[in-house]
Amino acid sequence: MAAPARALADPEILPPSPNQHAIIGSATNFWLHSPRSGFDLTHPPIPTSPPITPRLRLSTTTTPITIDPAKTALVIIDMQNFFLSEDIGRAPNGPGHKACDALLTHAIPAARKAGIQIIWLSWGLTDEDVEKMPPATLRAFGFEAVPDSDPDSASKHTTSPATWEPSTNDGEEIPQMHRPRPKTKTGMTENGKDGRIYKGLGAPLGRITLCSTTGETGTTTTTIDAGRLLMRSTWNATLYAPLHHSYLSSLHTSKPDVLLPKNRLSGLSGASTPCTQYLHSRDLRTLLFAGVNTDQCVAASLQDASAKGWDCVLLADGCGSSSPDWAVRGVEWNVERGWGFVSSCLEVGRGVVEMVHGGERENKGQE
Repeated sequence: MAAPARALADPEILPPSPNQHAIIGSATNFWLHSPRSGFDLTHPPIPTSPPITPRLRLSTTTTPITIDPAKTALVIIDMQNFFLSEDIGRAPNGPGHKACDALLTHAIPAARKAGIQIIWLSWGLTDEDVEKMPPATLRAFGFEAVPDSDPDSASKHTTSPATWEPSTNDGEEIPQMHRPRPKTKTGMTENGKDGRIYKGLGAPLGRITLCSTTGETGTTTTTIDAGRLLMRSTWNATLYAPLHHSYLSSLHTSKPDVLLPKNRLSGLSGASTPCTQYLHSRDLRTLLFAGVNTDQCVAASLQDASAKGWDCVLLADGCGSSSPDWAVRGVEWNVERGWGFVSSCLEVGRGVVEMVHGGERENKGQE
């Protein structure tokens, strides 16, 4: 469930103290701060450089911030069919779907209007990735087991997929392993996830039926292979349909969206990833984070980004999680007090309107 929305700090109620300024950071990575306007994250060449324009002001849950759209990316994490599609059994109108609505209504249109780069950072595994995956990550997505009575059980414990065959359960086509898997009588895995779909990274999900509404003709169905779990170029690892359409619509624009793979919960872990390489190549300094799950892949990516020197802003309404509210609140608490700032998709939309209209007024005044 999503955590309750909290009010953003109003920049107008901060006490003006123009004589108290601060430079925070190093010569190559610094913020400017004043009690009147909050934190300046625009990264000018030196602290005394003229203000960078255009500049986007955002309210957050703690203090106002100002960012440079040209140095900013909206990083949307794991909004994929496996995590969101009703066709694979996800409940409609869940926290992830509400985050999807906030992104499509506010953050994505605002980002494109402001020239903010949009990055879709999603699971996209190779066979080598699966072979080298840490056991903790493998456990999170399910794993195979063999009976203790099997004399060859020691040699059968492996992370690679076993033999699969389709079976039916309550009318649904569900891949079923020949060998048993640790799950409860309710079909949940030992860590509480749905054992019908959490069958192990790289494991075949089998064939599923896609439903679509076609106006007066009613509902049509198509049967497809969902592919191996979170492997590259599979249906289950493709962006969730409404977001995939948004991504495709950007490809013929002056600043097309970028689709990047990740092979851990964090898309910025280790010495180098496709995401860190891209951010460095474009000199992107400020990251607006959204996606699912707030307290898992989004938090892991944000924390790594913060530790590596990027400015981090969590768009709370652009994130969703199936975890308890306290897990989400814990992430937001840590972000706003140590890893960066917490704002919203709605605020990004408002800020971009203000930035654009303010620029228009300034241009008219100079005519």
